[in-house]
Amino acid sequence: MRIRRKPWARPELEACPFYVAQPGEKRGRWRQQFARPDAPLHLELGCGKGGFISQLAPQHPENNYLAIDIKSEMLGLCKRKAEAAYAAAGRPVDNLYIFAQNIELLPQVLAPEDRVERIYINFCNPWPKAKHQKRRLTHPRQLQNYRALLAPGGEIWFKTDDDPLFADTMVYFDEGGWRVLYATTDLHAQQLPDNIVTEHEQMFVEMGKTIKFCKAALDG
Repeated sequence: MRIRRKPWARPELEACPFYVAQPGEKRGRWRQQFARPDAPLHLELGCGKGGFISQLAPQHPENNYLAIDIKSEMLGLCKRKAEAAYAAAGRPVDNLYIFAQNIELLPQVLAPEDRVERIYINFCNPWPKAKHQKRRLTHPRQLQNYRALLAPGGEIWFKTDDDPLFADTMVYFDEGGWRVLYATTDLHAQQLPDNIVTEHEQMFVEMGKTIKFCKAALDG
């Protein structure tokens, strides 16, 4: 997805108390950055404009959250949405940090000591061409990275509108020793009460696409 350059984004991020400019310096010590270091730590990969994390984090003060995107322009929008959502909830941004990172290089900024309990992957690039599929966020080589970061019993929650990506991801989980706890090829038909619908998701639904969703955990 292309996004116009936003000159304000980087200065706003640099002044933002919940933006981390050098995430590698926190590697292995992310829990200690929060007021409640023993709270469950959840991670969103590819947070984009923040439509998901800005709804989720303010609603769940019992958890701590990290949200990552590669583009500062996206993170700038995410920062503004998060600020507005926390303000509406009448509380400070005290359980969320955002930072820029290439997700393929995730081990450079998170370590096994960080003990992530849950990873969210929402509407990632499906990379349909065979020569590009190693870039998928659910590709086996990425699942290996996540395996090293997840706490015992940790889960991946994955959502997409793309049928081939979802089918391939089910295979990736099976072949990689992951246990699928729940899966549906029509999430909205299930009417799950805890599903967070973002603008992106609503757009796909209005286009007539069904939303695929699954939860997977490491087997054993």
